[in-house]
Amino acid sequence: MADSAVPERVAERVAEFVRTRVFPQEQVLDAGGAGAAEALRGLRDLAKEEGLWALPLPAGLGGGGLDLPAYAALAEAEGASDHGPAALGSAPLLDVRMLAGHGSERVRERYLRPLVAGELRACYAMTEPEVPGTDPWLTGTRAERLPDGGWRITGRKWFTSGAADAGLVTVLARTDGRDGDRSGLSLLLVPTEAEGFRVVRELPLLGAGGQWEIELDGVVVPADHLLGSPGQALAIAGERLQWGRTLRCLRWLGQARRAFDLMCGRAVSRAGSAGPLAGHQLVQQHVFEALLAIRTTRPLVHEAVALLAAGRDARTEVGLAKVAAARMLQQVADAAIQVHGAAGLGPDTALPALFRTGRTARILDGPDELHITSVARRVLRDYGAGPSLPDRT
Repeated sequence: MADSAVPERVAERVAEFVRTRVFPQEQVLDAGGAGAAEALRGLRDLAKEEGLWALPLPAGLGGGGLDLPAYAALAEAEGASDHGPAALGSAPLLDVRMLAGHGSERVRERYLRPLVAGELRACYAMTEPEVPGTDPWLTGTRAERLPDGGWRITGRKWFTSGAADAGLVTVLARTDGRDGDRSGLSLLLVPTEAEGFRVVRELPLLGAGGQWEIELDGVVVPADHLLGSPGQALAIAGERLQWGRTLRCLRWLGQARRAFDLMCGRAVSRAGSAGPLAGHQLVQQHVFEALLAIRTTRPLVHEAVALLAAGRDARTEVGLAKVAAARMLQQVADAAIQVHGAAGLGPDTALPALFRTGRTARILDGPDELHITSVARRVLRDYGAGPSLPDRT
């Protein structure tokens, strides 16, 4: 498949796959457990049969080889369901990029192909209880160098997505210096089968599962499971965060479009004594405002995509896109619920899940306030505000 362009038919096939294959399985997938695992395996097998598997992952590892701008054309459709990326094999994109760019030769040989094939699931553990997520340099997790060059890791992480099903966890730990130092942080790969690794509990987000608290009690990993060099964590994490936030923005656009379609479908099909809802001006206002939010957010997201793909500094654009997309999804899902009335609060539509995603999006991956102040400080520095305004992203 070509790197820089995606045939329109491929985008249509991805959208159709998510709509007809993934949507009907969402309740099973949301429930977790053996039933969810079986359903996900079935969806992955179908995606491989239909030639839609792992489209943005490296072709040399079994993926489709799409670059970011090409994948962006598919990511909205794929992300209309929270389970779309996992079902279609693009979920490990951030881990594959990180390991390919910063992993040792043995790490790349051991983990990359299983990740792309969907045989291994990975997750990322950065935040901790009682430590502000916006201040990673306060992390209490420690990694001690062993005489053979390996590392012994001790600490606790939480809000680690997918930890219960993962075979590999990337852990932020302090390898040098004192608490609060902005240097001395490193990223280490931890196989979840290692002695001392434990899943403590699930942490539902507004009632939805998938987030976990984990403990590392003297977990030992080999020397070559360090990503990059000691002390390089924040640089690697910053690169990952920019990509991750942008990918999520693309997927939130897809979820907002799903909520918008549900709202419009309800407006034209639901009638009361005064006729169809679509004839009410206040419903028309909901439709207009939702469409305006989607249409004005999409260019911000794709501007961030273009800068990242070109290897340019995209921090301002990613910050703008992240705040705009999170707000947009919450707004559109809320409007769709309002038009549905009580039906929008119940289990018969995807709207409660879409609204929950929009609300959590304003906190996870950096709260709105972090991005607002970071972007504003960066802009003001360009106007001569001086170095007293630090960038916290």
